[in-house]
Amino acid sequence: MDHTDGGSGPGEPQAERSRPGIGASPSRIASRRMRYEAGRALAWGAVIGLIALSIYLAQSLLVIFGALVFASMIDGGARLIGKVVPIGRGWRVAMVLILTVAFLAWLVIFAGSQISQQAAQFPQIVSAQADKFIALLRAHGFDISQTQVQSVIGSVASGVGTLSRAIGGAVGAIATTVLILIIGIYLALDPRAYERGVEWMVPEERREAFSDTLSHMAYNMRRLLAGRLLGMVVEGVFTYVLLSIIGVPMAALLGIITGLLAFIPNIGAIISGLLMVLVGFSGGTEMGLWTLATYFFVQNFDGYIVVPMIAKKTVDLAPALVLGFQLIMGVLFGVLGLMLADPMLAMIKVALERRAHRFDVADMTRSSRKAAG
Repeated sequence: MDHTDGGSGPGEPQAERSRPGIGASPSRIASRRMRYEAGRALAWGAVIGLIALSIYLAQSLLVIFGALVFASMIDGGARLIGKVVPIGRGWRVAMVLILTVAFLAWLVIFAGSQISQQAAQFPQIVSAQADKFIALLRAHGFDISQTQVQSVIGSVASGVGTLSRAIGGAVGAIATTVLILIIGIYLALDPRAYERGVEWMVPEERREAFSDTLSHMAYNMRRLLAGRLLGMVVEGVFTYVLLSIIGVPMAALLGIITGLLAFIPNIGAIISGLLMVLVGFSGGTEMGLWTLATYFFVQNFDGYIVVPMIAKKTVDLAPALVLGFQLIMGVLFGVLGLMLADPMLAMIKVALERRAHRFDVADMTRSSRKAAG
């Protein structure tokens, strides 16, 4: 019934029949065109608000994503153990954590003393080699000073982003690491419960597509991280063995640094290679050239053999795209953003690929229906 004309039906109470029509709300826009434009403005305002909220919560969201990455590592290890030992998931996750702690304990106990001595000498060697490099540039006519080099290094470091910007200094680093570990362990123990919770917040008609995308993202994340860990081990071991054969000092420390920095593609290889060459030239020109050859051999072996094998099983990302995204994440979130840039970019690509796949399936379905009709 229409209340605007004050009419009443035979079954209405007397009070309703005698009350005058209420009419339209004062805030109602009469023009259909204006209502459409107001709706668009509201939608854009909501989008801008969500973007602003995401920026405000970016650090917390990045920590949660780091926990997801850590949980994927644990989950991958638990699934691998499950193929050999048919035990419950909780026990398999516990085995992965125990093996990880045992490896770290071995690294500290058996290799800690040697590595700590090398780490104490490492800054002195790098500084001495930097001074020699500056002297070489001066000998060839370049007017450069130590202060200028330090200024450039400081500018680059501030451009890439500092650890304090990402996680708030040393205390924040410890707190962030603990949060990532704890949240990651909880996620790895029962990931399906958290997946169902996220799916519940999605509209019911889109849950099936969202679940499909989520499962593909988790699958590719596990394979990406497994391949990344394999690449880290290969680079670290090869670097240590070859540098030990050459006789380069601090071979163990350089192997560990190279392996750890291999988690960050492109940028990690550049940093580890620079450090390796600086230490190599501290033993003379011949050792430095052999160190340079070792670096190129390890990187080519990893780039042309290991990485293509991994890329066939995981998300294949263009190197320039990865490097650009790493620079953006490094500027915005510092070291933590730099470390998580590659997994995040891979998950974005998987989500876009699944969306495109659904559109292709829908188009094929419509085309087949038209042909059948």
